[in-house]
Amino acid sequence: MKYRQTHSVEIAAAKASISRATAYRIEKDARLPSQSRPPRSRRRPDPLEHIFDAEVVPLLKAAPGIRAVAVYDEMLRRHPELSEGIRRTLERRIRSWRAVHGEAQEVIFRQTHEPGRLGLSDFTDMSSLGVTIAGQPLDHLLYHFRLAHSSDDGQSFRAIVGSGSTASWAA
Repeated sequence: MKYRQTHSVEIAAAKASISRATAYRIEKDARLPSQSRPPRSRRRPDPLEHIFDAEVVPLLKAAPGIRAVAVYDEMLRRHPELSEGIRRTLERRIRSWRAVHGEAQEVIFRQTHEPGRLGLSDFTDMSSLGVTIAGQPLDHLLYHFRLAHSSDDGQSFRAIVGSGSTASWAA
């Protein structure tokens, strides 16, 4: 942080476009991330080590919609020696397992339509209706236009042609 040589931590952080917390952390330990110590390992033994793969996973496969609290209650019933403090550990482990091995989730790509950006235009052949004028069959097309953002179907043909020609002259 070259700004730190002449400015306070707050000003140096603002000039470097980083948060104050990051600036304080860098000042406290100036080593690069690749030179820092590896993350610490577990401090206590895994309370679910012997039962998760053997009992919890088959339960999750048999009933995919089962809630983590129900699994927790069942594990306490089967193993009374388990501590009641494993509930959050079990919930996190189940959430991680479901993310990797659970049922596939439906993927949705939301579409956002900006006002005035997109219009949907369609012609329908109306000849099959058999409309006649003075005994002569009228072969005609029905035009439909809709604005994608507002879903507005109420534009008159004159308004559409007028705005379309205005837009084409502006381009």
